[in-house]
Amino acid sequence: MSSVKEKMLADLKLKGVGESHSRTVITARDVSMAIDEPEARGGSNTGLTPTESIIASLIGCTTVVVHRLAERQGVSIKGLAVDALAKFDRRGVSLSEEVECPFPEVRLDIRLDSDANPEQRKTLESDLGRFCPISKVLRGSGAKVVESWTHG
Repeated sequence: MSSVKEKMLADLKLKGVGESHSRTVITARDVSMAIDEPEARGGSNTGLTPTESIIASLIGCTTVVVHRLAERQGVSIKGLAVDALAKFDRRGVSLSEEVECPFPEVRLDIRLDSDANPEQRKTLESDLGRFCPISKVLRGSGAKVVESWTHG
């Protein structure tokens, strides 16, 4: 593992309060959100489930990193949309058996409307996986993250 300079390490401080068996309110900085289960699983359906939150984080991280990469290259983004389809192995959450990789595959459909030339597009596509921390965490768990790009 490479050495990381101390000032480049940041502490992310979040707090969670379990309001019920299914609903947790998470606070980070001055922002709060609920993580919950659907009514069919005894929740109040007021937030994403924990597993949906991981995939939502991947979508959010993808858009942030694509914007930063584009800015670094001088590329102007006119529109960016990301859809995800994740295969989820429910054996772990159903408590039937331990699962090493709960998301064996996650497919991202990335639609980018920009003024990027073909070389810049190639760089954006290759650099996304290098710099998106959520993608790296998922891949490190064994997930296959497949990105399908459409440029406009």
